[in-house]
Amino acid sequence: MKTAISVPAEIFEQAERLRRKLGKSRSELYSEAVRQYLVSHDPDEITERLNRLADDLNEEYGALEGRARRVLQRAESN
Repeated sequence: MKTAISVPAEIFEQAERLRRKLGKSRSELYSEAVRQYLVSHDPDEITERLNRLADDLNEEYGALEGRARRVLQRAESN
């Protein structure tokens, strides 16, 4: 969908420098920026992302804990 917006010249120039540096089109840059803004201002989305992060950390911690126990058990049996 096409739309027209007005942004201050300084912000536009900063965005142009960034998009060139990232090798993105203007549409890609502005779409990603709006997407990030929406996510960061949606409490349910923030909660969902934090829950996913906590789940990932719990899985990783559980895996590390299990490995650490096995190493300790082998060390104690030697």
